[in-house]
Formats: sequence, C-alpha cells, structure tokens
Amino acid sequence: MQTFIHYFLHFGSPIIIAYIFFRKEWKKASLILLATMLVDLDHLLANPIFASNRCSINFHPLHTYYAMVVYVFLLFLKKPFSIIGIGLLLHMLTDYIDCLLM
Repeated sequence: MQTFIHYFLHFGSPIIIAYIFFRKEWKKASLILLATMLVDLDHLLANPIFASNRCSINFHPLHTYYAMVVYVFLLFLKKPFSIIGIGLLLHMLTDYIDCLLM
C-alpha cells in the first residue's frame, strides 16, 4: 500500500492539482509539476543510490529543509516558477509521507 500511495502522490496528484488550479493550461502545468521529480537526481549522490528503508527528507541535498525554503520562495514568483515551487513542495510532502509510513 505504501508503494501505491507514494507513486500516486508523485504521478497522480500533480495532474489532479494542475487540472483543478490551472484549468486553462492544465496540460502544461501537469508537465511542469511532473518534471519537478527530476529533483530525485540528487539520489545519485548517495551510496548506495537506493535504500528502501532510507528517508529522503534531510538526507539528499535537494531534499533538505534549506532547499525547501528556496522552494517556498518560488511560490511568490511568476509562472512557471510558482508552479515549479508547488511541484517541489508536493514532492517533499510525498517523500515526508513516505517517511511516516516506514
């Protein structure tokens, strides 16, 4: 169930959020929100790259609280930066929920 929740929040919720809040340009907003998953490239810096019992929050460089402050700042900029901020914070929330479910 944890895996389903994790991947639904990563792939399903961006599309739903884009459709609800950016109805006129929901396809573009969906792509931007989904593209923010590239933040997971920082997992390549970890050794081992994947550990099933590791919480990403505050472990990987782009998943730190300092990075999240920058993501909040993006919310106050014009599109597409605000959409990027939403996507990054949604990603962090998803990873945090995943940590809670471990």
